[in-house]
Amino acid sequence: MPTVHLLDYVAGNVRSLENAIKRIGYTVTWVKEPADIAKAEKLILPGVGHFGHCLSKFASGGYVEPIKAHIQSGKPFMGICVGLQALLDGSEEDPAVPGFGIIPGQLTRFSDHDKSVPHIGWNSANTSRKGDAEGKSLYGLRPLSKYYYVHSYAVPYRDGELEKDGWTVATARYGDEEFVGAVARKNVFATQFHPEKSGAAGLRVLQAFLDGDYVQDLDVNPAVAVSKEGLTRRIIACLDVRTNDEGDLVVTKGDQYDVRDKGGSSVGGKVRNLGKPVDMARKYYEQGADEVTFLNITSFRSCPLADTPMLEILRQTSESVFVPLTIGGGIRDTIDTDGTRVSALEVATMYFKSGADKVSIGSDAVTAAEEYFAAGKQLSGKTAIESISKAYGNQAVVVSVDPRRVYVTSPKDTPHHTIRTQRLGPNAEEFCWYQCTIKGGREGRDFDVQQLVTAVEEMGAGEILLNCIDKDGTNSGFDLELINDVKHAVKIPVIASSGAGNPAHFEEVFEKTPTDAALGAGIFHRGEYTVRQVKEYLQGKELLIRDFESDL
Repeated sequence: MPTVHLLDYVAGNVRSLENAIKRIGYTVTWVKEPADIAKAEKLILPGVGHFGHCLSKFASGGYVEPIKAHIQSGKPFMGICVGLQALLDGSEEDPAVPGFGIIPGQLTRFSDHDKSVPHIGWNSANTSRKGDAEGKSLYGLRPLSKYYYVHSYAVPYRDGELEKDGWTVATARYGDEEFVGAVARKNVFATQFHPEKSGAAGLRVLQAFLDGDYVQDLDVNPAVAVSKEGLTRRIIACLDVRTNDEGDLVVTKGDQYDVRDKGGSSVGGKVRNLGKPVDMARKYYEQGADEVTFLNITSFRSCPLADTPMLEILRQTSESVFVPLTIGGGIRDTIDTDGTRVSALEVATMYFKSGADKVSIGSDAVTAAEEYFAAGKQLSGKTAIESISKAYGNQAVVVSVDPRRVYVTSPKDTPHHTIRTQRLGPNAEEFCWYQCTIKGGREGRDFDVQQLVTAVEEMGAGEILLNCIDKDGTNSGFDLELINDVKHAVKIPVIASSGAGNPAHFEEVFEKTPTDAALGAGIFHRGEYTVRQVKEYLQGKELLIRDFESDL
């Protein structure tokens, strides 16, 4: 099989890129040292994270000049995400660190005045502007396809500026900002999005680049207006994974966080077994899920970290699921079975190398936030959130929040942030606050959800997974009041979770809150609705939803 060289400089999840390349019929040779680049015919530079951190890694490793020499030689080169950003002159993210200077321009941060930052999700990469598409496809890009982006900084698009230097540009729009989604000239192709995480649409792009298929005819020639530029509403499938009573790793689902059938283990109630994790993740991917989240709700204290079953689940899943994968559970400083101390960053790195794109932190985030407030809102620089986001970027860190309602007669009855609720308490109370919990909801803390989300945003979290214990397993819809309250408190994206029982609940949460994504679990596991049925329902309501593509 033909070969492509891939540079790995601890750039997050490169396993998925390797799997995607193998899927389309190429083998991967890893660049281990600068001299290897001269041996490469086709070179791909991936990357996620902080511009300055990544560019400094290139420079200290001696890779900058060999990469430039490869490009200047006329050999095929592709940059992905930070691999595109590296080609620019520089970035606002770290003005002191220069880029390669191959593409003129500077990266700027998205405005968070009217939208969440980072920009996370599925958006366009459209080469057609001011009229109909040209009927041609640049490296397999299609006007109706959506691609997965995750970044805070971008190259603003200015009409004709890059084109005058011979670059072909594909753009995307986020809010009122138009930016460069992909760019190509001669042997160079670079994407801000992640093709390896963009399903069949992304695999098509990778294949076109590796095959040298620069321009293709489009089967359709839609008007730009029809292509519906902009960020889609994400539908995420969540799988709670734990060992059952027989010791098998299974997907389960709780009823207000109780995963056992009625009666509990003391009277014979067994852990609900809803299927095998890898098989179910593949099924949801094939139904069109925009992301898949694994929440590890069991522990493997007697198991060495390197042999943790969740690592193998990620490895197997990433071989056939080409959308973002998030893993939660156990992302903390720990001591391995042989007595070795392992940092949260090292644990996260294991997950990233196994196929995860994001890690989710739960109880430890609450503890870190409590300490942040106790220290007078001073960052320690030592928390898991801070260390992981510094190394891999804030888009790699999700904080999973497990709140429950506490009703009060008046806001004066508590020092915590309260809301006036339409869903009255047991004694007709009109106010409530949301108490943070830890240990899977088993322990409540004297700490409210607004304190938590504002603290973790300051620490560097890039997204909030907002659960609700009161709604979990009820099939009664999302807690809209909670979601609105949290969205107004932070600028980072929020994923609505807990309570989805039918497609109308997804419509309701997107119409009545500014949530960035919505997550379903039991509704999909029990087979009541498929992911595709939910998305088709939302499309029927004229919400911007990614179409599932199966063909390359």
